[in-house]
Amino acid sequence: MDILLVEDNESLAKGLIYSLNQSKFNVIHKVNVKSAKEFINIRKPDLIILDISLPDGNGFELYENNIKDEKIPTIFLTAKDEEDDIVKGLELGADDYITKPFSTKELIARINKILAREKKNYIIQIKNIEFDLDKMVVYKDKKEIQLTSLELKILSLLFNNVNKVVTRNDIIDKIWEWTGNDVNDNTVTVYLKRIREKLGTDIIITIKGIGYRIDKDEK
Repeated sequence: MDILLVEDNESLAKGLIYSLNQSKFNVIHKVNVKSAKEFINIRKPDLIILDISLPDGNGFELYENNIKDEKIPTIFLTAKDEEDDIVKGLELGADDYITKPFSTKELIARINKILAREKKNYIIQIKNIEFDLDKMVVYKDKKEIQLTSLELKILSLLFNNVNKVVTRNDIIDKIWEWTGNDVNDNTVTVYLKRIREKLGTDIIITIKGIGYRIDKDEK
């Protein structure tokens, strides 16, 4: 689980990183707007902890211009406790707001609450492909890909087993379960070929003689 921490106070950041790592979160630390933007453009974290006052800009503007449309859960972090700032942050669409000084345990509790809520809308992203497993809709570069019902189910089987091999026999058994039709290895090959063509990407790896796998980059 990746958390992007955008905070220029090095001593505060160091303590937060330690506590979050202890809670099994992977923390990426950036100290200003510029480096945070660069990171978000390359990689989408699971959650962002964002200080409002940064050396080269404003956390509100960074959220509104670079984070909001990406729908990344965000907690604003600031020394200010003025009501107007709290209202502004929440009105922009942030998930939560916490003021310094604060309890690290409280922050982690808020993080876990947000992530638990996000799981209700279960979306897995691999490279530029997003699969909303609740809605059974696949997107490439934010545009919906049209797949048949059976293609969606086969692809969901792979996405639900990220970093694990799904055997050809598993797929054959599932197709029987879903359709009541007997299929063979050649049929599986044809379906996977069609899915790959529609995705237009190489995220599905063939494990020769065994099956298929989709890997999620955990770096």
